[in-house]
Amino acid sequence: MIQAKNIHKYFGDLHVLKGVDLDIKKGEIVSIVGASGAGKTTLLQILGTLDAPSSKEKSEFIINNTNINSLNDRVLAKFRNEHLGFIFQFHQLLPEFTALENVCIPAYIKKTKKSEAEKRAKELLDFLGLSNRYEHKPNELSGGEQQRVAVARALINNPELIFADEPSGNLDSESAENLHQLFFKLRDEFGQTFVIVTHNQELADMADRKLTMVDGKIIY
Repeated sequence: MIQAKNIHKYFGDLHVLKGVDLDIKKGEIVSIVGASGAGKTTLLQILGTLDAPSSKEKSEFIINNTNINSLNDRVLAKFRNEHLGFIFQFHQLLPEFTALENVCIPAYIKKTKKSEAEKRAKELLDFLGLSNRYEHKPNELSGGEQQRVAVARALINNPELIFADEPSGNLDSESAENLHQLFFKLRDEFGQTFVIVTHNQELADMADRKLTMVDGKIIY
């Protein structure tokens, strides 16, 4: 599903990623752990195509048989919208929109018909236990509910890959536990591959594979 070789990232003179090699299989749940500043989020942003590696020509980056380094910005944006989903520590819901509308946004970007997008969004919200929250705005939802809306938004276009950056970092312990269990349920139901950056050791240890980053490298 993901093959990445010799991934480097510089910010000025700061060498953040130092030749990362990574291979993730379809349907795998992989956690990435490490101290703050180890490069976890930078790596996740590159794997999620939100940022690009330095020295592209010296690296290899393939997602589902697509050479990401060869795509121009327009094609890459389309690929990201159709194949990748994102869940962040801060849910990033738009406050002026309802839960249903927030979930539909990626589908609208994909130019899915409004009726089809809303039907799919309601199915996901129902699946996530939010069938009575369609018309609620983010400030009317609990933290756990907001994060589940964000999960539904990540799933609306049926992506093969879900990237999560500290997804339970802002939740109480019960909501965090429910979210962790949800990732495995989603994988079993829909076959998604998950790459999760987390400081939560319980979540990290639940994953099929736990990768540890130290000083810009994955330590095996």
